[in-house]
Amino acid sequence: MIALPKTGVLLGIESSCDETSAAVLRNGELASVVVSSQFFHERFGGVVPELASRAHVRAILPIVRAALNQAALSIDEMDSVDAIAVTHAPGLMGSLLAGLNFAKGLALGLGVPLIGVHHIEAHIFSVLLEEHHPDFPFIALIVSGGHTMLVLVNDIGHYELLGETLDDAAGEAFDKVGKLLGMGYPAGPEIDKLARTGDPHFIRFPRAMMEEGNSDFSFSGIKTSVSNWLKKHSEYSISDIAASFQRAVVDVLVTKTINVAESLEVRDIVSAGGVSANSELRERFQKECSRRTMRFFAPRPLFSTDNAAMIAMLGALKLTRGQASDLSLTAMPRKPLAERTIHPA
Repeated sequence: MIALPKTGVLLGIESSCDETSAAVLRNGELASVVVSSQFFHERFGGVVPELASRAHVRAILPIVRAALNQAALSIDEMDSVDAIAVTHAPGLMGSLLAGLNFAKGLALGLGVPLIGVHHIEAHIFSVLLEEHHPDFPFIALIVSGGHTMLVLVNDIGHYELLGETLDDAAGEAFDKVGKLLGMGYPAGPEIDKLARTGDPHFIRFPRAMMEEGNSDFSFSGIKTSVSNWLKKHSEYSISDIAASFQRAVVDVLVTKTINVAESLEVRDIVSAGGVSANSELRERFQKECSRRTMRFFAPRPLFSTDNAAMIAMLGALKLTRGQASDLSLTAMPRKPLAERTIHPA
């Protein structure tokens, strides 16, 4: 089991997209987490970067105050904070800068270490916020609105990219299909809810790139298939469409992840990112892993979506390894997590 870090009081800050979040980790235990979501983007059908960054600037100080208060600290007791971890990549440039500049100012003023955190890497270790943890090595499926990738996690900071989406991410496909069905943004939770009362066998939507040995993903075709079907039919149950679409996406995600884990003889599987909160995805993983004496791990929904608790946890892990940053740390909208690795069949 991965050992939890014991690093005193660490403040985590997350602002990579449209959630402003702060969390306090005390000796490896979560003392508080506060998340503020920008729901006003719904009217635009997606996140507007300029508006997101302005909202972060307005929200970040109140959110940090709230996280400190939840942890029984006041803003006047900031000198008890031993380090600050902040997301610096990847994400929306303006959003990243809002959190990073705030964190830099705090770190400089308090004279404490600053730890830059890769957002996707933090998602991988969000499972450490739960009671049960995987062992190294494990396979991580990071699945969200902007990312879908399979990663072999050998240790903290040692990753191998095994597969990724070649077009739309899984969460992006959920949002696009939700829009076709008249849903708001984000559509994933509503599709998940409707799918529970629908027939997943109503329509067999395509499962792309399922040939043996292929670890990459493609979800643009299923969105097109749903669109074409809707154009040809005027009467249908939205629940049945939602269930059929969700079943196809879950089939692809689970099958490819299990196949990769078996081929590499890896026992533990982690699913993280916003789409990992999907109820059918979790149930299928639990079922398939149990059949194979594998172990499945996923953070609770609060820690599946963007949050500062995972930033604080990874920051603490890095700090125990002496991996602090300096004040020249920059925001990076794009930063690969790992190099592509081809394993022999």
